[in-house]
Amino acid sequence: GFEPEEGNMKGALKRIGALFYARTLEFVRDRAALVWNLLFPLLLVIGFSLIFSGPPKPLVQIGVVGELTTAYQPLTHIPLLKLIPYDDEARGVLKVRHHQLDLLLSPARGHYWVNPDAPQGAMAEYLLRQAVHEPLQREALSGRAIRYGDWLLPGVIGMNLMFSGLFGVGFVIVRYRKNGVLKRLRATPLSAAEFLCAQLLSRVLITLVVSLLVFLVAYWLLDVPLLGSGWLLLFIALVGGTAMASLGLLIAARIQNEELASGLLNLISLPMMFLSGVWFSLEGSPPWLQAVAARLPLSQIIEAARAVMLEGAGWQAVAGMLAQVMVFALVCITLGAALFKWSAK
Repeated sequence: GFEPEEGNMKGALKRIGALFYARTLEFVRDRAALVWNLLFPLLLVIGFSLIFSGPPKPLVQIGVVGELTTAYQPLTHIPLLKLIPYDDEARGVLKVRHHQLDLLLSPARGHYWVNPDAPQGAMAEYLLRQAVHEPLQREALSGRAIRYGDWLLPGVIGMNLMFSGLFGVGFVIVRYRKNGVLKRLRATPLSAAEFLCAQLLSRVLITLVVSLLVFLVAYWLLDVPLLGSGWLLLFIALVGGTAMASLGLLIAARIQNEELASGLLNLISLPMMFLSGVWFSLEGSPPWLQAVAARLPLSQIIEAARAVMLEGAGWQAVAGMLAQVMVFALVCITLGAALFKWSAK
């Protein structure tokens, strides 16, 4: 009694496999797209690493845990000093270790952390001692400096996942619909679920391979750090690629015009790229903007990748972010499959 169901399952897997192979082969044969996906993110990392590899900016940055009391108000009047609020003391301490923050101050405890090896740590400590005359407890920290190229690499890989997923799935499906490819596929035993599954699998595999190659080349050429698990980083790329491809699938579920698809994909991808911390951190921006940006799937992918690469975070530390991204992907896949339309009419 179970033989027909088993036969249907084998047939479905066979059709998915055939379409998966055809779509992947189509991408590999498109030399321009292949070279662009491989070289563009790598050139960005190398270029920005060279541009920003010089000495740090002459702006002293002090992190503040909690509120500034009256005794610490003179700090707000120093022209070259930037005060950055921190709710999480451990996060601020980590930034001091990595030379991303010159000094961390806790006014309530009368305590501050400084890295003597940081180029501007001594200047930040001097300004603090000159402005505040209360007794302060000093704690020295040590750690490797995180270069801009190290910090940038997870953002570039996340950006590549986004563009590859959105345009590699969304734009391609719209083109198939406009050119009548979907209409011809509809006449075959292939179901909509099988077609969408093959598209997602092909794109996720491609983005995963490209992301791995970009990381390995940057790891060997630029000596970027990997303090956490490489397998966890690979899993983050897998989840991120799936989420971005799923979003592309949802956008392309019913759109019939390539121009409209391109405009909509850019409307979604460009703000997400600038708000997700690809090029710069949003620390110091308005709290409401940080709250909105933190909910974006690309933000969570990049933050998880940076935590693993630069902070040595484990599975538990990034599980919450990855769970939200996976839920987002599941919702996009479900809605995209429900709304999917074969033909342009």
